[in-house]
Amino acid sequence: MERANSFHQLMSERRSVRDFSDRPVDLEIIQSLIATAGTAPSGANKQPWRFVAVRDPAIKNEIRIAAEAEEHEFYTRRASPEYKQDLGPIGTDHRKPYFDIVPWVVVVFKLAKDPRAAHDDSLSEQVYYLNESVGIATGLFLAAAHNAGLSTLTHTPNPMRFLTKILNRPSYERPYVVIPVGYPSEDCMVPDIHRKPLDEIMVIDREGGVRNEDR
Repeated sequence: MERANSFHQLMSERRSVRDFSDRPVDLEIIQSLIATAGTAPSGANKQPWRFVAVRDPAIKNEIRIAAEAEEHEFYTRRASPEYKQDLGPIGTDHRKPYFDIVPWVVVVFKLAKDPRAAHDDSLSEQVYYLNESVGIATGLFLAAAHNAGLSTLTHTPNPMRFLTKILNRPSYERPYVVIPVGYPSEDCMVPDIHRKPLDEIMVIDREGGVRNEDR
């Protein structure tokens, strides 16, 4: 119980950050975070994820330029009024200057086929529960980063196909999420958000459920 409560307290302090410092983060730390993500369960143990860790300033700038172009199109043309309204308290827009500041940008790809099959006859190329598997691995990465004292942001430009080209990935690797990783800036500000209380997110057995005849 003590360990469970301690971890909950730690994770309750996690916030997405958009104001990063350029303070370096050792490669060994990023490797450890990705290794932790790689412990995630996956359909048929296919482990259909690739974590591309970017530290080259030129590549990060390429990502920024392409992401801002897609996001500008999204915010000005594709985003619904309801979505913009819900984003209001967070204060986001198409500008992503943190890409040029943060020491690492980790791009998570989901693998639409298992490349190991080309060298292992006991495996097929088929992948199962792709989004679920990669989502769990991404969550573990975020938790590991926070546990290491680092800040992150989950960024999903729409569409994200440009990442496959910029990072020279094969076509079966499809971008899933972009995660800047580093330390927050000294003047970092985060939205004053609140998590739903436990009684709003947890149900025991059928408590509060809807009877079949009411469906």
